[in-house]
Amino acid sequence: MIHEFTKGLFKENPIFVIALGLCPALAVSTQVVNALGMGAGVIFVLLGSNIFVSLLKDFIPEKVRIPAYIVIIASFVTIVDLVMQAYAPSLSRSLGVFVQLIVVNCIILGRAEAFANKNTLGSSVLDALGMGIGFTLALLLIAFIREVFGAGTITLFAFGSFDGVIEIPGLSESPARVIGLATGAMLVMGYLQALFNWMGTRRAGKPGSTAQDGAGGAAA
Repeated sequence: MIHEFTKGLFKENPIFVIALGLCPALAVSTQVVNALGMGAGVIFVLLGSNIFVSLLKDFIPEKVRIPAYIVIIASFVTIVDLVMQAYAPSLSRSLGVFVQLIVVNCIILGRAEAFANKNTLGSSVLDALGMGIGFTLALLLIAFIREVFGAGTITLFAFGSFDGVIEIPGLSESPARVIGLATGAMLVMGYLQALFNWMGTRRAGKPGSTAQDGAGGAAA
């Protein structure tokens, strides 16, 4: 059961392994606070949609399955959008249209169709949490690297008179601004995906791993 949760963190990480939800990962990862806001929104929508799809899977007609999923997902996205506009307007403005685009995020619809539609409520909840947290951690890592090297700051939150910006000595005076641009987003994403692929290859090549066990069994 715990496998349903942990797979989204590393083995099937939505961004670095199965490469889903790349539009927000590239567009909103200019600041850490944006990554936190988008990640929280995706976790909420993913959890809510997986729960409802799992509960209603036996009642939704096959012909309208995908439209029904879109309606469920859009309902939760509307909640997220209105809450952000009411309680975090600056974050809502920073994320812009990408909050509404959660409706068509491949991670959300993909988990509803590929997992929640075929599994129990408990497994669907764990899958949603694992995938959502994995997406958020990946987004935070990309945003942290881009903001630190591209702007020399770490923006954690922005409420009231305190803007929550931490300036990094040295980098804040002469940052590598290309990292904060679209080109930098592609570079950071590419290097991090290469790192995850390398780690996966090393893990598969260790003695006693599943891959080698299978090869040994075939040879025997």
